[in-house]
Amino acid sequence: MSESRATEGAVRAVDAKETFRRVKRHFSPALAVAGKFSGQGAVEAASEGSRVTLSDGRSVLDFGSYAVALLGHRHPAVVEAVRAQLDVLPTSTRTVQNAAAPLAAEHLTAYLGGGLDRVYFGCGGADAVEVALKLARLATGRATVIAVEGAFHGKTLGALSLTHNERFRAGLEPLLRDVVHVDPEDPEAVARVVAEREVAALFFEPVQAENGVRVLDGEVLARWCRDAREHGALVVSDEIQVGLRRCGARSLALEAGLPVDAVLLGKPLGGGVVPVSAAVGNDRLFAPLLADPMLHTATFSGHPLGTGVIPAALAAIEEHAQDGERVATALSAGLAEIRERYAEVVVGTRGRGLLWGIDFTTAEVSGNVLAALAGGGLVVSPCISRPTTVRLLPPITASDEDVKEALSLLGGAIAQAAAGV
Repeated sequence: MSESRATEGAVRAVDAKETFRRVKRHFSPALAVAGKFSGQGAVEAASEGSRVTLSDGRSVLDFGSYAVALLGHRHPAVVEAVRAQLDVLPTSTRTVQNAAAPLAAEHLTAYLGGGLDRVYFGCGGADAVEVALKLARLATGRATVIAVEGAFHGKTLGALSLTHNERFRAGLEPLLRDVVHVDPEDPEAVARVVAEREVAALFFEPVQAENGVRVLDGEVLARWCRDAREHGALVVSDEIQVGLRRCGARSLALEAGLPVDAVLLGKPLGGGVVPVSAAVGNDRLFAPLLADPMLHTATFSGHPLGTGVIPAALAAIEEHAQDGERVATALSAGLAEIRERYAEVVVGTRGRGLLWGIDFTTAEVSGNVLAALAGGGLVVSPCISRPTTVRLLPPITASDEDVKEALSLLGGAIAQAAAGV
């Protein structure tokens, strides 16, 4: 069956009204309302490359997907790897070892350049944060953890202790009591904390994607890492949203030469097809698991279908690395023009590589832009933590025409929002 006929069949098979009824009944009425708004009454039916086909037949350009679709949708090499693994060993007994996860670990550690040779595989980003947090406390015998103001590390209870936004923490405190959030612009912040407390680890995101795409200062990070390490604390770089070439480098921390004990990866690690994440660390961090591998386990950790695609996903990302540079250059230049043209409503643009944030004067303007984009055919990612910011996360595989279309749709949506101010 041809691709177009398969897509047409998928569209016919999806009943948007029934889907929204089920969302309302089994998940949340609010999710149904939000879904109707973002899809203009339609739901996703099929996807390919940079585009998603909706149940009403519209084709929309995906520059969102919360950093997952770095390779676009259904990248052929990744889909082939999934099918190959599915045909032989999609799941594991968990008592007998399988080849997929160790091979993925070997590829991943080599991809990061060596030095971080231990791997724990999870299904989502919070899994990687949780295991790194747990191992850091066990490995050091200390309780205090340093995180950064504006941080987002997940919403499970341990990861949520590191996440800074009060919206997600409300009603759940006390969380882990010994977490200190420091000012990202204060080079001496970590030194002061380690002088007063026994610190297990410093966690940071080189780029705070959920906090409006805030790029942390490299000199500040270097000072923090040095101060933490001298105190005997571990250092963890959370690159779940920003690593794997999303922001240019395989790992931002390693490229910058920061002395980290672990890098956390996720989102596009499964090629945009399967959910998988990883904590990649050194022997010191992983010492508790080396002593007792049953200390932290999960049924689907190292799941063959998830880990089996990692070598193909990493190879595809590298194959398109120069394409990513091209897309990033075009997007950066286009956003600079948009900022100048609509200065009355656009406060600024920030970003690195294939992750950009557009700041608007008010949350109302930002919401109006999102509404216009929903009808115009461009999918972006709003910032839950910073409602005045809209994020663009284009695929590394996007064409020049895709970028031009996205900038045109974005400009039109901002013009429409500005006219209503």
